[in-house]
Amino acid sequence: MSEAAPGTGGSGVVELGADEARRLQLRAQGFLGARPKGGVTAMLERLGAVQLDTISVLARSHELVPYARLGPVGRRAIEAAYWGDASQAAAKPGSSRRGPAGGGAGAPGPEGNGAGGPRPGAGYGAFEYWAHAASVIPMADWPLFAFRRRAYLRRGWRWHKVPEGVCDLVRARLKADGPLTTKELGGAKASAEWWDWSDHKIGIEWLLDTGEVVCVERAGWRRVYDLAERAVPPGLLARDPDDDACLTALMARAGRALGVATRGDLADYYRVRQDQVDRVIEATGLVPVRVAGWSQRAWADPEALSAAPRGRHATTLLSPFDSLVWDRARASRVFGFEHRLEAYVPKAKRVHGYFVMPLLAGGRLIGRVDPAREGRTLIARQVSLEPWATRTAARTESSAAALATALWRAAAWVGCDDVRIERSALPADLLKAALNTATPS
Repeated sequence: MSEAAPGTGGSGVVELGADEARRLQLRAQGFLGARPKGGVTAMLERLGAVQLDTISVLARSHELVPYARLGPVGRRAIEAAYWGDASQAAAKPGSSRRGPAGGGAGAPGPEGNGAGGPRPGAGYGAFEYWAHAASVIPMADWPLFAFRRRAYLRRGWRWHKVPEGVCDLVRARLKADGPLTTKELGGAKASAEWWDWSDHKIGIEWLLDTGEVVCVERAGWRRVYDLAERAVPPGLLARDPDDDACLTALMARAGRALGVATRGDLADYYRVRQDQVDRVIEATGLVPVRVAGWSQRAWADPEALSAAPRGRHATTLLSPFDSLVWDRARASRVFGFEHRLEAYVPKAKRVHGYFVMPLLAGGRLIGRVDPAREGRTLIARQVSLEPWATRTAARTESSAAALATALWRAAAWVGCDDVRIERSALPADLLKAALNTATPS
């Protein structure tokens, strides 16, 4: 694709260069061009899913994703955008979590839920469910996961057989007192490992998997559960598309979120099988393309092909669970970047660090930073730049400047007023100069 229209081969298939495909993906993901409008809500709708993870270093992953695209968005604003009014409403007396706010009959007030709990669909902008992994998903996409809920029902279990009678108990508690956490249901254990769940936890997770219950918020990192009949707007709850309709819509969303993608990329985005992609690909509206250097067939969002990707490149640290890089095979093919999370690797065997954040600059992944905080100082415990990013003096200086910019921006966002780099192969005087130049005035 050039400044004009994309080229086509003799077969009529659109032909793209590898750099064009990379830029298309960057723009689709919100890292190239004007900063995306509409804030966190629009970003979530565009991406389709934002992965959740328990690890928190500078911030949790679902907070780092909007930061990387939108800049220094307040973390409370991020939570409010994901969960609607739920994260801002007053908590019920004696409860550690919050319920949805809003006017109308049944809406919670300062004295609690009111009779029958919150009004249906009140205030929730998103829900948590299984997409690429456990993810925040726009509430509007609730019907599209019916295929996955039905699959769980056909199987009859996920990780555990459900103890007899426990689901009835959970339903009754949620109907009377929801939304609730597992702790409030009375079934929490000190261990959070999936193999050591209590009966109540097994029951409520099964109801979540099969769609009777919705996770409507995270409070203190605990899931907050409510009945689907209350949490999901009636118009969405009534929709029950068949499996192919669900898959068609989700693969179209994956194609839009990636700009250009292989069959494997599309399958990985929402973790479906590649034969399921094959079954619906022609109905998605995605356009077949051939990308130079890619051995696999690919498809592109037709809207993405309508204009050449250009404009400002983001300079930022990425969550290792960001959708730009969560697929290691795609990150390698598109960016030539070998991405690996080492948090669960024994410390002595780590190459780059614990919570390694890829460094994006100039439309490329130029290195990795293992961050930490000490008081009001952001620390880069280890900085590892790609060999090509330091191949010449000019590239080394440019990479150091990008690193300093990304570190200072992250520091300001998390409330730090100093930056320190502990380990790097870059010359110390170059790093010092770059940090001094990038220091906010």
